[in-house]
Amino acid sequence: MTTSKQLIVRAAARNNAEWCAAMSRSHGLEGEFGPQAWTAPSRTPLYYPDAVTLVPGADPAALAARIHTTTPGASVKDSFADLDLNEAGFEVLFEAQWIHRPASKSAVAPALAWDVAGDPDTLHTWARAWDDGDGNASLFRPELLDDPATFVLAGRSSSGLVVAGAVASRSDHVVGISNVFAPDGGPDAAWPVVLDAVHWLFPTLPVVGYEHGDDLAAAVRHGFEPVGPLRVWLHE
Repeated sequence: MTTSKQLIVRAAARNNAEWCAAMSRSHGLEGEFGPQAWTAPSRTPLYYPDAVTLVPGADPAALAARIHTTTPGASVKDSFADLDLNEAGFEVLFEAQWIHRPASKSAVAPALAWDVAGDPDTLHTWARAWDDGDGNASLFRPELLDDPATFVLAGRSSSGLVVAGAVASRSDHVVGISNVFAPDGGPDAAWPVVLDAVHWLFPTLPVVGYEHGDDLAAAVRHGFEPVGPLRVWLHE
């Protein structure tokens, strides 16, 4: 990995940890940033890790000691894919790639209007569209709107329905994108409006995130470059 990619991955990992911390705070859980990782002392919200490493070569034993592993389900985002957590009782859940896109407009003109969810009703409408009937819309609580670095982006059809979206998380040097969705058309339908919104809100910041599989291929089609591997470990 080149030095520039190493710096991008570190920035992306820190940004993602800050987003996980914001989501946890919205559920009343305060995590802690240490020299090697962000960690939460008790179980984090659904889909969100209990730890995110911030630097290569984190100490696996020290990391496991800072999270709650006495019940199944704890997870670690190994941001540099360089840890062996098997001895601590973890197995690899999935592997992915950090992605990076320089600050620029989308190459594809968005077909949707967009806005930023600014009140609980709008957030709930967005969450129901994101959830698409799986029963987890309550993951996104109104308290999330109090975080000044979090922007819930809603792509709207001509009739005003939320039909695409994502979460943008601003940090000092990058803006992170997560929870990209469009029930009809998938990420290829979502990325143009998401990138349009991000460029309008943060015109000078590069965009980062992580994807795998078909979602990674879609991100590459919209101007992202894979810049480094990550792993998510699950404690059984």
